[in-house]
Amino acid sequence: MSVAPPAGRLSRVVIASGNAGKLREFAALLAPFGVSGVGQRELGIADAPEPHATFLENALAKARHASAAAGLPAIADDSGLCLDALGGAPGVHSARWAELAGGPRDDIANNRRVASQLRQAASRAGHYYCVLVLVRSPDDPQPVVADGLWRGEFVDIPRGESGFGYDPHFLLPELGCTVAELSPERKNALSHRGQAMRDLQERLRRAGLV
Repeated sequence: MSVAPPAGRLSRVVIASGNAGKLREFAALLAPFGVSGVGQRELGIADAPEPHATFLENALAKARHASAAAGLPAIADDSGLCLDALGGAPGVHSARWAELAGGPRDDIANNRRVASQLRQAASRAGHYYCVLVLVRSPDDPQPVVADGLWRGEFVDIPRGESGFGYDPHFLLPELGCTVAELSPERKNALSHRGQAMRDLQERLRRAGLV
């Protein structure tokens, strides 16, 4: 017999991320629903380990970790770039793709490694993928789960000054621009994280939480 999760509307959640770009996006996406978000580092919470092979397992682990440490509901995402020619890589390792090969952990190095791996590839197609998990408590037996997918292709020459991560190299053929050339508002309207957030918002509405 499962235990019912805590009831009541959300007002404040801890965001289980230290990534400044993600924190800005989450804050903008939560604000219309009157939900305030605080980054876990503001509360002195360290990043959770991400040892799992799937986006869902990593997101759930991060959300439970942040909720336990903060005593608040928590939202976490796990997202990454999945390229067809690389069998879905970098995938869950997107944030540390260069580090896994002995390089630094930063966006420039990650993009350089991907560009090198795709040099002889016939296809540059792939997608961004995001899983969002919200838990109302660390042991919430019914976490709210949503996801989103955004198709595009990797280009070697970066374009644009907005966004973060792989955004300057992720081309949206139907728009003729990279993600980094979009305004933050336009990115939130189209992105994998924006899609997942809207899916999550609908699920939260149905559960009476927003």
